[in-house]
Amino acid sequence: MAPNNLHGAGAQVRIQEVAFDVAAELAALQAGDPRVGAVCSFVGTVRDRNAPGAAGSVQTLELEHYPGMTEKSIEAMVDAAFARFDILGARVVHRVGVLQPTEGVVLVAVSSAHRGQSFQACEFIMDYLKTQAPFWKKETTPEGAHWVDARVSDDEALARWGIAARNA
Repeated sequence: MAPNNLHGAGAQVRIQEVAFDVAAELAALQAGDPRVGAVCSFVGTVRDRNAPGAAGSVQTLELEHYPGMTEKSIEAMVDAAFARFDILGARVVHRVGVLQPTEGVVLVAVSSAHRGQSFQACEFIMDYLKTQAPFWKKETTPEGAHWVDARVSDDEALARWGIAARNA
């Protein structure tokens, strides 16, 4: 998929099956821009969500999406982050397909002149992704496969930004 440039070279949203290279993504986000004083990133990985302390109960995590619709939805939230925060660039790379424990699922990275704006925008985008981006997750455990439901805590995280969500 060709990169989407919402705010010049500073914004990009990609959905892909292959693993992402965090260092390469962060370097591309900064891209020699002398205004960048901070780059904040979040990487989400496949973990055992259902059984704290019982490592290995999640055998795979499968993510599905609607191509085109998912990207547009995330692009709208990145636009909202640019409107709310004084940021210079943003990248969201989200994987789909069948993933194994410890594999990277999502990268959100934001650049700005100062760290506070990067931290806030990164968290804002991630809170949105957890509740509003159209992804469907299916976990396979030793007990079988099941779809993962939204959580009330994710809706509450988005609400602190003034965005109501009713997913859980």
